[in-house]
Amino acid sequence: MVHFTGAGSGAPDLITIRGDRLLRNADIVIYAGSLVNKELLKVCREDCVFYDSAYMTLEDIAEVYIKNRDKDIVRLHTGDPSVFGAVREQMDILEKEGIEYDCCPGVSSFCGAAAALKAEYTLPAVSQSVIIARAEGRTPVPKGQRIVDYAAHNATMVIFLSAGLSDKVQRELIEGGMDENTPCAAVYKATWEDEKIIRGKIKDLHSMMKDIDRMALIVVGKVLGNDHELSRLYDSSFETGYRKSR
Repeated sequence: MVHFTGAGSGAPDLITIRGDRLLRNADIVIYAGSLVNKELLKVCREDCVFYDSAYMTLEDIAEVYIKNRDKDIVRLHTGDPSVFGAVREQMDILEKEGIEYDCCPGVSSFCGAAAALKAEYTLPAVSQSVIIARAEGRTPVPKGQRIVDYAAHNATMVIFLSAGLSDKVQRELIEGGMDENTPCAAVYKATWEDEKIIRGKIKDLHSMMKDIDRMALIVVGKVLGNDHELSRLYDSSFETGYRKSR
């Protein structure tokens, strides 16, 4: 069968135990070579066959699935396959061909970026929502789902696949209603050994991106600042099913 597997955000030890086991037992691994840490592949069997999907089309990948339906195939996606993983189109092919598949979650790069920034995306009285999005470029986005539309919410935003469109992102964030002095950060290869972080404000965003790779994530929101309220969860006056108020 085919196992859609999250490679994690970069560091080899951030793959799940299940994902590691799947790699160790795989007959074939199709991995995103431009994004996945190749250290992960060292646990594979010597006779494992590798395909780098950076050089493949959907049809090429489907051909591997169909010709090897009797093999255990790991489709290794960066981060978690469910976030900008282009997995649904592969699943549709497998459904049509009657090939079994399952999914193994991974640590998404947006979680890796939070760890790198030592940030909490959901701070009381600051932001209780996280918007995962990308800027509209060569690939369009649905109506009402542009950066300018989301900016109106003033929630925490994690923007994928948009470092090369930083001028557009900066402009739309401000046009959408975010204060130009709102903190932001660019995180390149979160959790990798060569991780790089640049911090600034929305008004600095485009100039910040000149010093970082186009594969970086953009994180925007007041949660990157210092003002917030304490959580009610651990407040001594707050009663829960496990603790009486004091």
